Amino acid sequence: MTQVSLGLVVFALTAVGQTSQPAAGLWPGFEVSPHFGEQVHSDTFEPDVLVHINAPGAESFRADRPIRVVVFALPNGNTTAQTIGRRMEPGLDWHFDIQHIGAQVRRLREVVTDANIVVVYLEAKGRSWPHWRQTHADGGAILVRLIESLRDTFKGREVTVALTGHSGGGSLIFGYLNQVERIPDWIDRIVFLDANYSYDDDQGHGEKFLAWLRADKSHHLGVLAYDDRRIRIDGKLVVGPTGGTYRKTQSMVKRLGRDVELKRTQTDRYERFTGLGAQIELTLVNNPDDAILHTVLVEKNGLIHGLTFGTPWEGKAGEFFADRAYDRWIQPF
Repeated sequence: MTQVSLGLVVFALTAVGQTSQPAAGLWPGFEVSPHFGEQVHSDTFEPDVLVHINAPGAESFRADRPIRVVVFALPNGNTTAQTIGRRMEPGLDWHFDIQHIGAQVRRLREVVTDANIVVVYLEAKGRSWPHWRQTHADGGAILVRLIESLRDTFKGREVTVALTGHSGGGSLIFGYLNQVERIPDWIDRIVFLDANYSYDDDQGHGEKFLAWLRADKSHHLGVLAYDDRRIRIDGKLVVGPTGGTYRKTQSMVKRLGRDVELKRTQTDRYERFTGLGAQIELTLVNNPDDAILHTVLVEKNGLIHGLTFGTPWEGKAGEFFADRAYDRWIQPF
């Protein structure tokens, strides 16, 4: 993503703030998507990061509302198109039907009225954020520049950034956390969608989360995971004796619980730990059948819940681990 293209986007959003919509109804540097009138912009942030920005259509963008940038780090093995999702048809790759981040964001735009929601898909070349970090010695510094450049794209407006991702996408978030001394206040939400594999007390992740949460009551930390300790593929355990997101979430509960009171709630569906007035929400889905729920957590309104828990919008756009609340917003192709 070059500075020239960033400048085009900045100009576009400034123009939106001054008039009802830019000339010809299109933000400079963007093109109109064939789906729902959205505006999209794709670019490359060197080295080896594919960036795809999806913003509300020019006519639906509200200049009197702040911009909420949702940075979504892709899971291992998935393309941006597959992560956005589309209506299934015979012969279509199953990866198009397991996340539906595009449709979930559209559902949020339909319900949430206090912000313009912009989603940024970040795809590592090679389709693996853990591998990208291993092959870029200065990866942490690159990620800091990337996240800051995305925020700077919307200069001149009130902007908050949510960091989220699925599966290996969590590696991007932890790569960023490892590089910064403190999480900046303009990041208002961090949500791991079965993606907290890299959580590590020894790297000070718990301390950084706590300092950031205490700095502003608008900051929220969320985890959606499940009991993956006994899941198998071809008869073999998928995670080792110390791995998996269930154990990592328990480690987070233990560490955060040393400093703040975490309330435990148990239902037939999940075990949940909440604290700091709902700023913290760590959810572990029960798994008595030892099923693989890795993508189901996302498909069943995972992103919708992750971006709304602890706010007045919680439960209004969709309930976590319930039927899809976004079906009408799935794009046809």
